Amino acid sequence: MANIGTGGPKPCVFIHVNHKQILGAIVGAHSLRRFSDNKDKFDIKLIEHKDQKFFLEKEGQLFLRNGVTRVWRNNDLQSFTPQRFMPPELMGYEGRSVVIDPDVFAVGDVWELLSRDMKGKAIMCRPRNKRSRSINGPMASSVMLLDNSKLTHWKVEEQFNEMFEKKRDYKKWITLDYESRDTIGLFENCWNDLDVLNKRTKLLHTTHRWTQPWKAGLAIDFVPADKFKPFPPLGWLLWTRRKIFGDYAFLGHYRSHPDKRQEDLFFGLLRECLDNGTVTEEMVHHEMVHDHVRHDAISVVEKVPPLQKTIELLPAA
Repeated sequence: MANIGTGGPKPCVFIHVNHKQILGAIVGAHSLRRFSDNKDKFDIKLIEHKDQKFFLEKEGQLFLRNGVTRVWRNNDLQSFTPQRFMPPELMGYEGRSVVIDPDVFAVGDVWELLSRDMKGKAIMCRPRNKRSRSINGPMASSVMLLDNSKLTHWKVEEQFNEMFEKKRDYKKWITLDYESRDTIGLFENCWNDLDVLNKRTKLLHTTHRWTQPWKAGLAIDFVPADKFKPFPPLGWLLWTRRKIFGDYAFLGHYRSHPDKRQEDLFFGLLRECLDNGTVTEEMVHHEMVHDHVRHDAISVVEKVPPLQKTIELLPAA
């Protein structure tokens, strides 16, 4: 492990979130503390969409994503994602940080990631493609270990605005395409396991939005990416659907996660949050009423196996 020093700011894990994913973020924060033997060594902070005025100013305006224009909707499920790049600014470009999505849940000690040797890199992450270990393709920025002092060029409001000036493409930004590959190192996939949960997993990312465990049965409230490659007609079909019928037309409903263990992990963590007062039943009901959480959430919590049993029964790989 690296010596990250004691003179700078305390290392911090940031969870970036909007109002639709707030329950997941709170449960994720609980998981980080629960599975760490070193929780006194780092802070956990939420970066909330509602606090960023520059998001609100762009409501309804066109921005560049994957080579085509989209309408910026602050009510979209993933309107929080540009905040992934805020930790260096928030920490005064000093120290270490980890940033995670609000649908990422610890089953290992995140301090092992925060304190590892970065070998001089500014960013550590994993490839977005599950089958790739190449540094040259799109990167998954949903979990990143950051040396904040090496990222002084990250200025989120300015770069967010560039998307509306057609100077910056959202997809290229979010996949770290604008970053020099010399500054990026790869960590093991277990630190951002994409819908994979086993005994090797350190951070589970329920990244397939259609099957997020707390959403089953609700109407889809995110806009799928326009897939112009490798089958361009599909991209144009999706683009035409949005233009004629609206962003969420004909998208259907969230489905149950195919891995019951991942559902049990989330609801086991949620039950612990209810037991320790981190989350109240009133909050869960509020999220259910606003269609941010599946309407049977409380009954699922009541039936979920004890979390320790779920962990013990995880497969080896």
